[in-house]
Amino acid sequence: MKAAAENGATFSAYTFIRLNGAIKLIFHDWLYKTFPDRADKVWHLIEASHNGKVNDSRWGVRMRGEGNIAELVAQQYAHYTKKYGLNAERWELDCSQFRRPGGQMKLF
Repeated sequence: MKAAAENGATFSAYTFIRLNGAIKLIFHDWLYKTFPDRADKVWHLIEASHNGKVNDSRWGVRMRGEGNIAELVAQQYAHYTKKYGLNAERWELDCSQFRRPGGQMKLF
């Protein structure tokens, strides 16, 4: 986040790890082959953040996780966005240029 802010970024966002479908199997295989000494710890932390699973499809929870680890990630994210001045600006949506689809046909 520091490097991003130093290079002009003004906004950041995050998504908590979520292993759905075939990604679960691919990641599991890669994790245990690449980091056998800590694979169990990583896998169980992901499970702990999704109610005992590595994927949670519930709206509002699936991309943020839940539990102690997910809360820690959210706190760290908030701390560093503030520290590096990210997300300080509120963006306003300009709806004045919006035209309802199909409106052009009224010209003829």
